[in-house]
Amino acid sequence: MVKAVAGFEDLKVRKKKNDILIGVLAGGISSERKVSLKTGNNILGSLQRSGYKAVLVDPRDSDFIDSLKKIDIAFLALHGRYGEDGTVQGLLELLKVPYTGSGVLSSALVIDKILTKKIMMWEDIPTPPYLEIDSGNPLKKLMYIDGKIERDIGYPVVVKPNNEGSTIGISKAESIEELETGVKLASRYDKRIMIEKYIRGRELTVGVIGREPRALPVIEIKPKSGFFDYDSKYIKNLTEYIVPAEIEVDISEKILGLSLRCHQGFSCLGISRVDFILDKENIPYVLELNTMPGMTSTSLVPMAAKAAGIDFDHLVEIILDSADLKIC
Repeated sequence: MVKAVAGFEDLKVRKKKNDILIGVLAGGISSERKVSLKTGNNILGSLQRSGYKAVLVDPRDSDFIDSLKKIDIAFLALHGRYGEDGTVQGLLELLKVPYTGSGVLSSALVIDKILTKKIMMWEDIPTPPYLEIDSGNPLKKLMYIDGKIERDIGYPVVVKPNNEGSTIGISKAESIEELETGVKLASRYDKRIMIEKYIRGRELTVGVIGREPRALPVIEIKPKSGFFDYDSKYIKNLTEYIVPAEIEVDISEKILGLSLRCHQGFSCLGISRVDFILDKENIPYVLELNTMPGMTSTSLVPMAAKAAGIDFDHLVEIILDSADLKIC
């Protein structure tokens, strides 16, 4: 299996603790603000425990730009739009402030579910078939969409806003009536909607971390509701997590290899998380990537890192070590 621990012993940033001020960017103005603040405060506390000078910087504050000019490194803990979509990354590039995680292009691509799908299919990365709904009033096209689902991919399907994370606005539909409800919900968050074939199977996820990327152990996600929605993701005791996942070694190796392939293929840096569904024939399908996974008490990357012998504070330093300007 892919090793997950070796290679993180020598971190350059540790030699500069007293010389830098780290700004943890969290909060922001997206629909994921609350989760982002939890992530940001966890990271802030970790950095301070490890001896770094660190402050929380909220893009919603009126003095945001002035705050950015005072820091030496930006540790990004923003989720969703205006955070993990390349916009803040572009601003930091202009201000010449090194930042953690992926660059402008990678961030913008990965948050766009439809573009991600197209690239994965071009690169022969296994992923469930899908349909897309463009801007406009999708409910006017409901009968047409229902016909395309029946003809091209079949029910059940998962309805997703194109540019949202944290399972916000996502729903499962097994009929045109549920499709209408799902499209209405997704339309609250985005004008573009992705309708993806729902594949019954085991939900798995893999975190990838480090300047020289290493895959962490596979986690199996078992929501008690049967569907991994927002509540299942963030409310304790609604989901069971098994780490490492109880799967055959060859299947695990294949999934870890696909995770690294996605991370590197989309030019992700520092940290990413790749979500899978493993069908009844043990075929893994990539659902999506996330360039800024959560770092809350229920988040998956810290959980996998712990299973690999990497505690939370060490994980934060590994991500911090990825801080750089990506556009030269």
